[in-house]
Amino acid sequence: MGSPIQEKNSQVDFLKQRLNMFIDVLDAIDPEDADLEDIDRLISMLDDMESKCREFNNREVSESV
Repeated sequence: MGSPIQEKNSQVDFLKQRLNMFIDVLDAIDPEDADLEDIDRLISMLDDMESKCREFNNREVSESV
């Protein structure tokens, strides 16, 4: 695992990359052929992004204290 991302611009870039990956996966899924596994993968990706947002926010709050 890499070192934690501390700089705010790097955090935003990281989240943008993750969001772009999510959009790519979403675009690649055929709605007619999507199954539960595809939906679970999308939900997992969203959960990971939400977790990272919280992590970055908590770092920012703890650094300002």
